[in-house]
Amino acid sequence: MLADLTGIAYLIAAICFILALRGLSSPVTARRGNFIGVAGMVIAIATTLASPHVLSYSWIVVGILVGGSIGTIIALKIQMTALPQLVAAFHSLVGLAAVFVATAALFAPDAYGIGSVGQIGTASLIEMSVGTAIGAITFTGSLIAFGKLQGLVSGAPLVFPGQHLLNALLGLAAAALVVWFATTESYVAYWGLVAVALVLGFLIILPIGGADMPVVVSMLNSYSGWAACGIGFTLGNTLLIITGALVGSSGAILSYIMCKGMNRSFFNVILGGFGTAEGGVAATGPTDRNVRQGSAEDAGFIMQNASKVIIVPGYGMAVAQAQHALREMGDVLKAAGVTVAYAIHPVAGRMPGHMNVLLAEANVPYDEVFELEAINHEFSTADVVYVIGANDVTNPAAKTDPTSPIYGMPVLDVEKAKTVLFVKRSMASGYAGVDNELFFRDNTMMLFGDAKKMTEEILQSLH
Repeated sequence: MLADLTGIAYLIAAICFILALRGLSSPVTARRGNFIGVAGMVIAIATTLASPHVLSYSWIVVGILVGGSIGTIIALKIQMTALPQLVAAFHSLVGLAAVFVATAALFAPDAYGIGSVGQIGTASLIEMSVGTAIGAITFTGSLIAFGKLQGLVSGAPLVFPGQHLLNALLGLAAAALVVWFATTESYVAYWGLVAVALVLGFLIILPIGGADMPVVVSMLNSYSGWAACGIGFTLGNTLLIITGALVGSSGAILSYIMCKGMNRSFFNVILGGFGTAEGGVAATGPTDRNVRQGSAEDAGFIMQNASKVIIVPGYGMAVAQAQHALREMGDVLKAAGVTVAYAIHPVAGRMPGHMNVLLAEANVPYDEVFELEAINHEFSTADVVYVIGANDVTNPAAKTDPTSPIYGMPVLDVEKAKTVLFVKRSMASGYAGVDNELFFRDNTMMLFGDAKKMTEEILQSLH
């Protein structure tokens, strides 16, 4: 009877998770989807704690208090600009948890109902080894991603001769160790697998440049899901298996969408990114070309005489926390009869949906925010495009220069507008390390300075 109730509760929780993913697919339903997901997690945790297999609640309570306290403090203090590296850090913890659970199961299999020491079933050994390998790769890979996003590790691709061959050899070694462990239950094979997977995690992410970080974040999300799925098999927990599979598959789909948005293959990203660290030396073209520079008053005058303005936010907006000033500027323009829309590139920012979240935080109406495919044809009809902190995603070289490292990446066609107002601190290149040809166009006016301060000054000139 208890087993039936547990199964029903887990089924309800699984349905909640599926509905949560469905809700998160749209900004309009995202809040409801989040609440449904939380409800499902509460049901899952309560059901697990009510299991008769729980022998003591002491360590569980301690873990909840410690982890909950740390999580609460982080949630209260974290800035939206630091959200990508926070996600990467959390992914690393999921991977580490998978390794710890598998290790505990190896040394105390009777506690998990998978046999006894030296007598663990082959299927369980395969589940443990695969979960361990994915978890270890996720752990160290996520640490490198965190370091790159936080600026602790260079955002430039770190490559060396023979790197791909070494990765291939390590991959083959990991596969061989899985077979060895699954057939012998050897501790040497297990710890060898852990070591190889940890090293492989470092080597997979180190050569990926800053321009590919959105794909890396979603990819590691997928890895953490499959690691959790492996934990579920080890624990014999069906809900954890379902949840891990949902996260793993949705992360993989999101990685595909990100790669499509960059016109890149998933394997191309994994085998080595492109570009240099943000602000690095431009890889193409001279940097002493003439640009047209303007002021906030110039920009305000141009906007006042426009009938249609499209705003293109990027990571520079996130760093400056300019989304609230941007929304106020949009409200003033709309009150003056100007049509205002926001254009979001799939890889704007440092993680999928980064710009959407920031605009939602500033209460920008959802119906004014459009993805690349929905708004690209509108730029030719716009009087003004206000680019605030975006760079590579607006670079026309992606369409015209076959030698450019971003050639073929779909970009926003902002250069087709009558006037482009480009807010940027300097002429430094973006993640891809290339000059933006848009800077030097006749219809572009550069507005140098902090994105928030510049937007606030434009807002003042509009009153």
